[in-house]
Amino acid sequence: MAKTIKKPLSVDRRSLLKATGVGVLAVAGSGLLSRTAQATPETAAKKLSELTGGAAVKQGKVNVKLPEIAENGRTVPMTVSVDSPMSSGNYVKTIHVVAEGNPNPDVVSFNLSPGTGKAEVATRIRLGKTQNVVARAVMSDGSVYEGKRQVKVTIGGCGG
Repeated sequence: MAKTIKKPLSVDRRSLLKATGVGVLAVAGSGLLSRTAQATPETAAKKLSELTGGAAVKQGKVNVKLPEIAENGRTVPMTVSVDSPMSSGNYVKTIHVVAEGNPNPDVVSFNLSPGTGKAEVATRIRLGKTQNVVARAVMSDGSVYEGKRQVKVTIGGCGG
């Protein structure tokens, strides 16, 4: 039997540079395409409706505290409080927050219980541009309340 001898694979410098360049362009191009999608007030409302089970929304009880102007959208302080006694029979189960102009409307969801003691949550969020931030609170009886606040963003935090 004759043995076949395999020659070692050789790659010249020019071929390697071409392949690397094509790879870099593909990665850079995919990053540009992913930023084109933006949430809208409609997509944010749809997301909130999904999160709250399509329940009828009432205004009031929910206070969204954000700065009127955010100098830097990368870190915007936010506090959401809900007027609730937080007793075993009447408490806030969940607080959902969405942003109407970010690439993705989801911001955060908080699960609470009567043991929480106070229906108030605080965090820092990212905002890509001037937009409304909407919070909905789902109460223990299934009712849903909404609060909203507009923030003017001078430097976007979501790649803007």
